[in-house]
Amino acid sequence: MSTEEKSIGKKILSFFIQDVPESSPATPSQSVTPEPQATPVSQNVVRPSETNASTDKKFVDHFVQLLEKANLPGADYFEFMQTMKSLSGLGLSEEKQFQAAWASFRTMGGVSDINILVNTANQYVQILENDKTAFLKDADAAIKERVGNLQNQVKQMQDENKQMAEQIIALQKKIEQNNSTIEKVSGDIEEQSAKINNNKAGYQVTHDFFVDQIKSDIFKIQEHLLK
Repeated sequence: MSTEEKSIGKKILSFFIQDVPESSPATPSQSVTPEPQATPVSQNVVRPSETNASTDKKFVDHFVQLLEKANLPGADYFEFMQTMKSLSGLGLSEEKQFQAAWASFRTMGGVSDINILVNTANQYVQILENDKTAFLKDADAAIKERVGNLQNQVKQMQDENKQMAEQIIALQKKIEQNNSTIEKVSGDIEEQSAKINNNKAGYQVTHDFFVDQIKSDIFKIQEHLLK
């Protein structure tokens, strides 16, 4: 990734999450599972919800990478919100801040139609929704593959145990061995289910956090600028 691309990613992250450190740029990767961290939402722009311990950092990084790759050419919603962030320290009211950002943005980007902000923001929301659909499909497939196979294994051995219970006492040792295996596999089912469901929960909270922020910005753009 070039320096310019890293800069785009940092800008995207900076107006969703406050105080992005220079030494720790966003490096999206679903193969790495860092400890979830509560990250304060920027106080400069009112956001619909605050990041909490359920917001998974790996999914924050994932969404930043997703939005970075989807960044549309030319000036759009992301560039406008970066302009908003640059005006955050002037002590302006929210409405004045949006209006000042629009005036500055329009001059620098040559954009005169406010609907461009709404339309491009909606495009990013759709990108996030499409990603959610794909993620949930993969998660359900993982549950079916990992947990389903284990459940089938348990059922098969339970049926075998029922048959062996009707046989001679010599088979009792086999029944006891199978019962021991069932106990272990049942523990594996709980562990696998918990991991996948926790992953889904972390994704959902993080997804909603991003979508709510963008939708809140859309509402405020329409409220403050489309008058």
